[in-house]
Amino acid sequence: MTTSLVTDYEHGISAIDAQFHRPRRAAIHLIVEDGKMALVDTGTTSSISGVISTIEEKNLSAEDVHYIILTHIHLDHAGGASECMRRFPNAKLVVHPRGARHMADPDKLVAGAIAVYGKAAFERVYGEIRPIDRQRIIEAPDESRIELNGRSLLFIDTPGHARHHNCIYDEQSNAFFTGDTFGVSYRELDVSGMEFVFPTTTPVQFDPSAAHASLDRIMRFNPEFAFLTHYSRISHLHRHVESMHNLIDAHVEIARSAGTDYNGHNDRFTTISSALQSLLLQRIREHGSRLPEAEITALISSDVKLNTQGLEHWLDHAN
Repeated sequence: MTTSLVTDYEHGISAIDAQFHRPRRAAIHLIVEDGKMALVDTGTTSSISGVISTIEEKNLSAEDVHYIILTHIHLDHAGGASECMRRFPNAKLVVHPRGARHMADPDKLVAGAIAVYGKAAFERVYGEIRPIDRQRIIEAPDESRIELNGRSLLFIDTPGHARHHNCIYDEQSNAFFTGDTFGVSYRELDVSGMEFVFPTTTPVQFDPSAAHASLDRIMRFNPEFAFLTHYSRISHLHRHVESMHNLIDAHVEIARSAGTDYNGHNDRFTTISSALQSLLLQRIREHGSRLPEAEITALISSDVKLNTQGLEHWLDHAN
């Protein structure tokens, strides 16, 4: 079933549109196992009303949400976590050990986001981020598991996009919930059932070597699907992983070239962002998309900006 807000898949998995800036930019994934529920990523505080409506439409109860799982703590993935904990009284928050303390004390997390987006934009998009009771937080180190009504979910440490990033393997669906590790794939760019996937190198912890290694580790499980936060289910993973490796290297080469040619921040930012946009437009055209260039540019513009910021930070801090 697909509605304007929800897409239902097999194995009790649904994608709920987080309504983050525009439709189908960020997904909250709901896993239902015999009436018990887990959410993977949360969108922002304003996203949670859509989650509650979806649960009610499925004739389920907020009391049966057992886990709020964060792939990582960037606020388009974790900004709604404190609201979830307020609205779902029996839920535990499951998060990478490097992210747990920031959910209990979010001051540094909020300050970092304000540094990227600006105070006014942060308050408009994310609202209030409240501390979460440490007693309700479960740290999920590498190769740990939780059970959702007997359904095993395996956490693997997948740095590259962020050092506090887990991907979650669900054996029942032979699928990974990959957050940002397997990149970004907007459904508007699908062509005849084939998705287009590209990396997200956002600030401040992009590590290309780790990103490559994390992709390879995911593929060792031979999954059939990946559920991306941006945006939901993709298949054809063996094809996409090769494209991801290639595009990560292309992003790095663009950054390195700009870093040697320019010293001023503004010139370097413009050079990197223009090159990234050209690269992605070329690859999207090769993929077969017939969308007007202006529409493609609008779809990827925020990612190009954030990827550029992340590459600049990497250039300035790489050994």
